[in-house]
Parts: sequence; structure tokens; C-alpha cells
Amino acid sequence: MGLSVREKTDIMVDFLVRRYGDVQNLAANKEDPFSVIISCILSQRTRDEQTERAFSALVAVASTPQEILALPRARLERLIRVSGPYKQKAKKIHETCRQIMEEFGGRVPRTRHELMTLYGIGPKCADIVLMYGHGIPSIAIDTHCNRVPKRIGLIDEEASVEDVKRVLENNIPKSKWHLINTDLIKFGRDLCRPVGPKCSICPLSKICKYYKEGYSKRI
Repeated sequence: MGLSVREKTDIMVDFLVRRYGDVQNLAANKEDPFSVIISCILSQRTRDEQTERAFSALVAVASTPQEILALPRARLERLIRVSGPYKQKAKKIHETCRQIMEEFGGRVPRTRHELMTLYGIGPKCADIVLMYGHGIPSIAIDTHCNRVPKRIGLIDEEASVEDVKRVLENNIPKSKWHLINTDLIKFGRDLCRPVGPKCSICPLSKICKYYKEGYSKRI
């Protein structure tokens, strides 16, 4: 009889802690929620280095919703130009700032539903803001967090991102949810790569559906 989803997730979480470590107090390490929102918008469809450069350039001039709304749109676009599709991102940032001021009294929302009403914020960004900005446990599903659970066999390949989030949150203790957003991403870049995964040296191969049904047959 095979392992249950809960048993597999327990093994996965134990491995992640041993390999990459743990953040003991997420709430104590939280960042400014508005800064997290801006970083999320800037990170869309660009590399981390460009995100950081654009973020630094912007906050050096304007770091609050009020200050950003006071910027001429052309200047906002110039400040974040390095981030890729800067015109679209400037529109998202401006509209999100307007909503925060007009609909939420200048405060960044603290619920997933409210965050997702902001123009530039989707499910993943909403979860990131909850976790890193408010210190509220949540699992944000990026490309790695979507791929790895499916490869291991925690959920079907055809499952939606929201289904992946639900399965992980239902089977991982809330005190460990943050590991999915930090250590599982490292694992997805380090061993369980999109192309050329290092299955032969992966400690999770013993519970991995992809390894047993795919990779192991080719070696």
C-alpha cells in the first residue's frame, strides 16, 4: 500500500527543513506590506535583479501610496523602466495605490479576498503579501510550488493552482506553510528543475511519482 498524501508531505517538509533550514518566527520577520505589493507587481514577467533595481529606484523617490500617486505617470514609468513591461506595471501600481487610498483608507488589506480586489494583485501576490507583509500564514503557488507537488504525486498533473494550494494547506501544519514559499522554491531551482531534474541524487526520489514512473525507466 502506497503512502498517503499526508505522509508524503510530512516527508517532504522534513527534508526541506534539513536541507534548507527554517524561519522560526515569520511574524517577527515581516516586511512593510506596501513594499511587498510594489515588489510583487514589479516582479511580474522579469528577473529578480531587474525587480530589485526598479524597486530601489522607485522607493528612493516615492515609497508610499500618496507619494506614488503624486508622481507624473511618465516619471513613474521611467523609474521602473528596467522591470520589463513598465507601462503596464506603472498602470497597475498607480491603480493599486488609488484603491488602497480610496477603498482601504491608506492601509494594505489583510485578507486574501480584499487583496485580490486590488488591480495589480493576483492570487500568488495576495498570498505573498499576507505572509511577508502581514506575517499571516499562507501558501503562495509559483511555478516551482505548482510543479514539484505534481511531480511527487501529491496531486494530479491537471490540477489547478488553487487546487495545489488547497492540498498543500490541508496536509501541511500551518506553522510550516512558509517553507513552501522559501525552501520548496529553492528545491525547485536546485534539484527538481523544470528541465533536467536531478532525480538520481534527489533524496525525495523514494516517494516521487515522476521518478518511479518516468525518470527511473530511462536510466
